[in-house]
Amino acid sequence: MRNLFWWCLMVVQMLFLLDFSNGESPYRFYNWNITYGDIYPLGVKQQGILINGQFPGPPIESVTNDNVIVNVFNSLDEPFLLSWNGIQQRRNSWQDGVYGTNCPIPPGQNSTYNLQVKDQIGSFFYFPSLAMHKAAGGYGGIKIDSRPLIPVPFPPPAGEYTILVGDWFKQNHTDLKAILDGGNDLPFPDGLLMNGRGSNGLTFTVDQGRTYRFRISNVALTTAINFRIQGHKMVLVEAEGTHTLQNIYESLDIHLGQSYSVLVTMDQPGQDYYIVASTRFTSPVLTTTTILHYSNSAGSVSGPAPGGPTIEIDWSLNQARSIRQNLTASGPRPNPQGSYHYGLVNTTRTIRLASSAPMINGKQRFAVNSVSFIPADTPLKLADYFKIPGVFNLGSISDNPTGGGGYLQTSVMAADFRAYVEVVFENPEDIVQSWHIDGHIFFVVGMDGGQWSPASRLNYNLRDGISRCTIQVYPRSWTALYMPLDNVGMWNIRSENWARQYLGQQFYLRVYSPANSWRDEYPIPKGALLCGRASGRKTRPL
Repeated sequence: MRNLFWWCLMVVQMLFLLDFSNGESPYRFYNWNITYGDIYPLGVKQQGILINGQFPGPPIESVTNDNVIVNVFNSLDEPFLLSWNGIQQRRNSWQDGVYGTNCPIPPGQNSTYNLQVKDQIGSFFYFPSLAMHKAAGGYGGIKIDSRPLIPVPFPPPAGEYTILVGDWFKQNHTDLKAILDGGNDLPFPDGLLMNGRGSNGLTFTVDQGRTYRFRISNVALTTAINFRIQGHKMVLVEAEGTHTLQNIYESLDIHLGQSYSVLVTMDQPGQDYYIVASTRFTSPVLTTTTILHYSNSAGSVSGPAPGGPTIEIDWSLNQARSIRQNLTASGPRPNPQGSYHYGLVNTTRTIRLASSAPMINGKQRFAVNSVSFIPADTPLKLADYFKIPGVFNLGSISDNPTGGGGYLQTSVMAADFRAYVEVVFENPEDIVQSWHIDGHIFFVVGMDGGQWSPASRLNYNLRDGISRCTIQVYPRSWTALYMPLDNVGMWNIRSENWARQYLGQQFYLRVYSPANSWRDEYPIPKGALLCGRASGRKTRPL
């Protein structure tokens, strides 16, 4: 009996050591119930989308390489999907949460997202990706901290706050969808929100003399914003997972879908101050405020909220060019961010993407290289996996602007795994645009006014361009990127202006590896939802 006890103990120890040596990263579990609920963000009763009764939804907090398991139960009366803005889903586009890769969660059912924040740090957010659900809420913040032994290029702050800023409409999301379906663009927003509240709806309490980190994301539908704090300077330290040069700003432009971290030292007299966000490049200008409250405050906010830039394009362009990588800082790994010399790698392909706003069949649409995307009856990733013909055609969008009128198509661009490409977003229109690429990061090598040409490469930043996943393109201007295609899968490239995305300004990039190996891409999840022409098929026998 005694020998049996020691034998069992030895087996347990061996299993423990095997598990430890395997080095599997920690798991973090979230259970979310998606419901409708009454909200009053601008003083008007609306039907909001709540997560566990909250608007905005609960934050996701993790550490590099953590496994984040989010079980989502859909208590709405319509299908629902969540996507994870900036989470790269390494080898795992199955979890991306957009209709091109996932079947929606039917009403009354659940689905589980298995995310690994592989080799990532930084500030991001999640949001509902179907229809116009984003206009009803359902979004929340994501933060990924560095592992304990990886150096961070600034002292630990005394505290952190996440601020989700976005425009808001008093109309319900169903009414906004009807406007778009009727062939019209959205009206001008009714206001701005910070963390789901209107002006002065929140208070952030701080201690005098201490430094705090603010993680700020623009979760708006249609507008860029400018962010500032009365009487305080902001030190920029991170942009979508990249440590930046620690430039000091009095105000910061944050374009659609973008996220930043700033450090703010509470070095002013003990009172309350305005935190301000206002729309950029709009007329009229919308503004909202909340309160920065010193714990030893001797008085409330005083004077008007500080004004910011309004329509100045050059001001914003110069600020954007000043946001660069901190080459000596460690990223998610201990090696310096500058150890990858992106400017010395030869690109193998140039993809030029020009936006347009055509009328098609008498309705307003938006397009990329003349193609206005229409969703297929089956998620493209499933059609590709099961080899279902007729859902999409590779090459259904050109690498270059066509100069022609717009047409409808389920557009998918073919790309080779481990290629290194130059992407140029071209904006011939009079508005500021914002673009997001799922599954990848890219290096911003240039942006300027006028028409891009090969000669534009002479002025590229090939040393410390910022690395990120969402980028703006100024009116009648271009923005150029270098991007390693190091993530196999079906990836959404979209306008972050949600009306434009909904009306066709998006497409999918199929990054393909012929190896068909788990080394390059994970297998289809056993519990993956199947729909459309993939209904009734088997996932895998594991």
